[in-house]
Amino acid sequence: EVPMRIYPASHYTMGGLWVDYNLESTIPGLFVIGEANFSDHGANRLGASALMQGLADGYFVLPYTIGDYFAREGKPAAISEDHASIRQTEEEVRSRIARLLAINGKRSPDSFHKELGNMVWEYCGMSRNETGLRKVLGMIPALRAEFWENLNLVGGNEELNISLEKAGRVADFMEFAELLCQDALERDESCGAHFREEHQTPDGEAKRNDEKYTHVSVWEYAGDDQPAVMQKEELV
Repeated sequence: EVPMRIYPASHYTMGGLWVDYNLESTIPGLFVIGEANFSDHGANRLGASALMQGLADGYFVLPYTIGDYFAREGKPAAISEDHASIRQTEEEVRSRIARLLAINGKRSPDSFHKELGNMVWEYCGMSRNETGLRKVLGMIPALRAEFWENLNLVGGNEELNISLEKAGRVADFMEFAELLCQDALERDESCGAHFREEHQTPDGEAKRNDEKYTHVSVWEYAGDDQPAVMQKEELV
């Protein structure tokens, strides 16, 4: 009686970490479930498959694999809070929180989040082109600069602060959105749900370039304010 509304969505990043049949990543003890891993999806990304993968991983795989890992590893060794890596990480987190609280600007984390989301939706959605991707790669750094100069947070650090929590996530989203657009620009082909408007058949279907793009792209962090370095893993 009532038509169902269906529209294309970015659907996360269409990627995922490598896992083995136990859903364990290349980092021992780090298990990856749901669409965060690559395991069950090809180019289709059919509706409800995200729910399917979460249920399958959670109900049928993890109960048998994580328990086995704990049984083989035994009791984990105690780690002292005085370890240099822990002290360094604590200092980095405290410094970042202090920086966020000290900005005292005029815009909320939600306003930055919404503006960033609109940028990615408009220029790096399921249909994108080189002109739009280059444009948004100029817009995101400008928005990030304003974020660190004009953010406004209420409350402090010594109580539950949802505004501060959101700000930390949005700061990460700025970096992630820029990398997502950079990766989309580099992959100069249409494949699956990644549709580059410059690469389509006369009938409007995706036109792949298997000679150049039969690889997985992995972007390596090279430091703050430094461009990420792309590493390629060829698919055979």
